[in-house]
Amino acid sequence: MESKQRHGCVTAWLIFMIIGNSYSTLSYLFIDDMLSQFLSEPIQDSMRYALVLLGILNLIIFILMLVQMRKWTFWAYVGTGLITFLINISIGLGVGPSIIGFMGVVILYAVLQIKQNGKTAWKNLK
Repeated sequence: MESKQRHGCVTAWLIFMIIGNSYSTLSYLFIDDMLSQFLSEPIQDSMRYALVLLGILNLIIFILMLVQMRKWTFWAYVGTGLITFLINISIGLGVGPSIIGFMGVVILYAVLQIKQNGKTAWKNLK
């Protein structure tokens, strides 16, 4: 049976995303003033809690992807990224910062194209 491995950069990027998503999720919960300085009006609690829920889902997705190497977790992350993008637009964050927030999806896809033993991490996803 062939051993499925991923490049160390893929693992490093997934760990970085776990740390980044943990920070952003906690900031939605506890650092509301910092976020509010970028918005014309305060963020509604329902939107803030939706962003927290999406952050928690992303953390679960990253952990599953990291451990189990499942392709569906990438597509789930794309979905949560799109929803977060739309929420960011709706709360007045602006297109630029919202696109920057979505860049994690693009970078993750690119990192999954790094080859290990002649095979990309994307091909190794089950």
